[in-house]
Amino acid sequence: MIFRNIILFLLILASYPAIADSNSFAPPSGKTLLLVGQDRDTIARYVRTTRNIPGGTMFYTSIQELKGLGGSTEYGSGPQDGKALLRSYPNAVIQVGLYMVGGLGNTIDGKYDANLKALAQWIKKAKRPVYLRIGYEFDYPSNNYDPQEYQQAFRYVVDYLRKEGVRNAAFVWHSYCVDNPDQQWMDWYPGNDYVDWFGVSIFSTAQVTTASNFLELARERGKPFMICESTPQGMYTLRGKIDWFNHVFQFIKDRNVEAFCYINSNWDIMPMFRGQQWGDARIEKYPQIKDLWLKEIKQDRYLKSSPDLFHSLGWKGK
Repeated sequence: MIFRNIILFLLILASYPAIADSNSFAPPSGKTLLLVGQDRDTIARYVRTTRNIPGGTMFYTSIQELKGLGGSTEYGSGPQDGKALLRSYPNAVIQVGLYMVGGLGNTIDGKYDANLKALAQWIKKAKRPVYLRIGYEFDYPSNNYDPQEYQQAFRYVVDYLRKEGVRNAAFVWHSYCVDNPDQQWMDWYPGNDYVDWFGVSIFSTAQVTTASNFLELARERGKPFMICESTPQGMYTLRGKIDWFNHVFQFIKDRNVEAFCYINSNWDIMPMFRGQQWGDARIEKYPQIKDLWLKEIKQDRYLKSSPDLFHSLGWKGK
């Protein structure tokens, strides 16, 4: 009878998808890894004014040029400086957006192998979990990613990094997160063996429902879920900003979101975004927002920088 009950329990347990622990570096159940970006100076100002070091930082590079890994580069959105982030925040993970627009075909043809080799070396030397968003916002119309070509390029990057012995990277499949009846998300899906995380952008409260739908796809496949980019875009009133934060915080709690990446930028002064009315999303700019933020992230749910962080995420390296 005891043996039969054990078998029954195991069969029931197997019927529920579980978060795969291989290379995902997902936090323990009920926890949310907190990351802040998206450039060196913005992150430094956030740490200085909030007196909090997040669990992770974020920056961007491209498959074509691979700038910003070994030193600072500027695209008009603040200094991208992976080296400085690794040095300044030794107990924080890092999230990297890999820009691939116009480069899918050349990636598949092996023309960027030298860059991928350099990227592999950089990730290994980081000696911490690295979350790599390959061709982020795959469904953003202006990126013009052909679904089949995107899948091939995503797999190529993952296969190359694995071949180079990268064991501390988790690969993130990141949607722009806008409903479009003519687009099917899974048309771009590289496959369970290549995707470690599902992720979305959330720039408006209207996207929360869409994000919830995308999260369902992640849960069906046993994958953790990341808010990869988030900021209250176009919110110029205090009430609008507070409403945005409340919606996002509630979504994180209700759906047990495993990672939350916030972009703490004054978008309107950045050359890349000037005139586009993104607004000023700096938490430290508004006392009410700062109080709301600090009250939220002091909860045990949120994982911030600590000597034990990497271990809690399943990273066993040195």
